[in-house]
Amino acid sequence: MITRISTRDARYPIGSGHGSDAIHKDPVYSYAVALLYDDSGHTGTGLAFTLGEGNDLVCRAAAFYAERLVGRDIEDIMANFGAVQHAMADEQQFRWLGPHKGVVHLALAAVTNACWDLWAKKRGVPLWKLLLDLTPEQVVATLDLSYLEDELTAAEALDLVRTALPSRAARMPVLAAGYPGYDTSVGWFNYSDDQVRENCKKALAAGFTAMKLKVGAKDPDRDIRRAHIVREVAGDSARVMVDANQQWTLPQAMDVCRRLSAINPFWIEEPTHPDDVIGHRTLADAIAPVKLALGEHVPNRVIFKNYLQLRCAGFIQVDAVRVAGVSEFLAVSLLCKKFGVPVVPHVGDMGQIHQHLVLYNHIGLDLPAIFLEHIPHLRKHFVHPVRVESGVYRTPQEPGLSSDLHA
Repeated sequence: MITRISTRDARYPIGSGHGSDAIHKDPVYSYAVALLYDDSGHTGTGLAFTLGEGNDLVCRAAAFYAERLVGRDIEDIMANFGAVQHAMADEQQFRWLGPHKGVVHLALAAVTNACWDLWAKKRGVPLWKLLLDLTPEQVVATLDLSYLEDELTAAEALDLVRTALPSRAARMPVLAAGYPGYDTSVGWFNYSDDQVRENCKKALAAGFTAMKLKVGAKDPDRDIRRAHIVREVAGDSARVMVDANQQWTLPQAMDVCRRLSAINPFWIEEPTHPDDVIGHRTLADAIAPVKLALGEHVPNRVIFKNYLQLRCAGFIQVDAVRVAGVSEFLAVSLLCKKFGVPVVPHVGDMGQIHQHLVLYNHIGLDLPAIFLEHIPHLRKHFVHPVRVESGVYRTPQEPGLSSDLHA
């Protein structure tokens, strides 16, 4: 039984240009942490990601949600967690602050992730194994599919999970082999051209075969020049992505994306405002066959549904510390399975939780394990940091979501 809760406002200034992009020039990587303590001695740790200011507001909202779980057993909570999450998300006064976005939705992410972490710890298994051990019915019971019924009913979600079961054994070798990471840290926005060049060389030497550059400069010639540097160093066989972090207007995006097509990008990420679904459709048509990737700032499953319905996203980057935690991540993954679009998560958690979710999506839902973003700047703050060796993510074995932070 959950006996008490607490929150923690954890902020980590990283400096030296790390984490910088066209919009966020001096970020403070931060977690709003929800902690659920139960009478068996286990603690569920849930993360939501912010860039500093406002992190305290997310913590206050997370405490509001978490208090409603005190006195309840985690097995009972998770047996019908979709209904529990729906009720919390629809709490009338907090819903007015969203709905399903902003501070209150980030707070729900922290509490949801704490519930999943506590559940996995009590069962003594890592998240990926907990998910694989659940029956299709149990998986779907953890999801709030409201507002998705025009595309994904509970019956359809069940069918998607059941359909992947017979071929699951063929995908189990990924647990031993791992899957590739891609290096985002080669090309932060504030890095000099020379630093970008050297970082690309280091990434290749470390075994990475994919890397990403931050773009969105006021002078687009800077973006084009730096993109060619990355392609030159990485070579034709590497996957090179560029990320504008929503900096461009649609006309600017139309122009710069066409110019960036010369480096054969694997994707162009967050080219314009994340709420402009129609604008992304227009852009996707204009720059095809170059594909768009988006999701870092898409707040909920409903907007993801709209992007998938308009078929303008080549890759979905849903983030479990941005949407309402693991459960909403899984709901979006099932939508992507239906529409045949790969899920390549954004890692606001630095890959800690998402390393588990990539494994479940691949083994449990038969989605491709293309690769997962790797950002190393907060490694020292985690009790069990991700292991990336020779550019490959290695399977975590500790119980839970790998989200415990050092004091």
